[in-house]
Amino acid sequence: MIFKDLWVLFFAPLVILLIYFVKKRDAFSSLRFSAQELLGGARPTLRLRLARNQVFLRALAVLLFLVALARPRIPIEEARVESEGVDIVLAIDASGSMLAEDFTIGGIRRNRLYVVKGVVEDFILERRSDRIGMVAFAARAYTVCPLTLDYDWLIQNLKRVEIGAIEDGTAIGSAISSSLNRLKTTEAKSKIVILLTDGINNSGRISPLTAAEAAKALGIKIYTIGVGTKGPVPYPVQQVWGRTIYKNVEIEIDEEALKKIAVETNAKYYRATDTESLREIYKEIDSLERTPVQQSGFQEYQELFDRFLLFALAILVLELVLSNTILRKIP
Repeated sequence: MIFKDLWVLFFAPLVILLIYFVKKRDAFSSLRFSAQELLGGARPTLRLRLARNQVFLRALAVLLFLVALARPRIPIEEARVESEGVDIVLAIDASGSMLAEDFTIGGIRRNRLYVVKGVVEDFILERRSDRIGMVAFAARAYTVCPLTLDYDWLIQNLKRVEIGAIEDGTAIGSAISSSLNRLKTTEAKSKIVILLTDGINNSGRISPLTAAEAAKALGIKIYTIGVGTKGPVPYPVQQVWGRTIYKNVEIEIDEEALKKIAVETNAKYYRATDTESLREIYKEIDSLERTPVQQSGFQEYQELFDRFLLFALAILVLELVLSNTILRKIP
């Protein structure tokens, strides 16, 4: 038996105080005689003893009322729930090249990072019972959010990812290594990294392929996504007087390296050239990485408060009947 509102039982010691004060009051409810010898042979009868101790009936009734208020209940059915548990780290490129505006949302041109953040947010909201963490990288990699089930907090941290927070560059190997550090000690049966970038590894001390080999040894898959259209793309450039102009620049993606990373870890490589294809990539990864986990727990209960309430009322009625009939005191 368990109690829904256990804190109510903290008032139970007050029942002892009730007994004490009633006993103390009854001690003065007596008749005085001029000489003790007049009652020398008298012995308390059973009726008198019951009358003196009927306070215990009232105390028991109060105690049962408290138990009823605490909502006692017992589990009556063990529910088994099928859920899907995967540990996921999202590694997002936040280098300067992600400012290229070759993607659109609702007909409005947006930079790559803006679009990626919106798609990643939708991906997070589609997951259930998965711990998700996040790593951002430019010239260095840093943890945006550790593995968590608090998706609201995760999304708030995602919104804080901005270009220019650290020195510019593309450290893909460091991003993978940082992601592996978040996953290597977890107990999840399935662990994956979703690495998104639009450039070539040019920073950091760790080779992307070396990091991929470490991921393979740890049994961690790395899905890689190359984001960006092919050919020259509009890139914002700030002029001396603060005016923004756009220049067509060509941003190269090391697709061969990204493919090797994915193949090495038994995953897949994707190329996203527009917003819709990026959404479809995350949807496909979402459908591929589903690990059924059976969780059990008691979800249905039988409430017992009414039984304790009826017992309390019955005892209270009994005490009132007795105190006004056979255990009635003479004023």
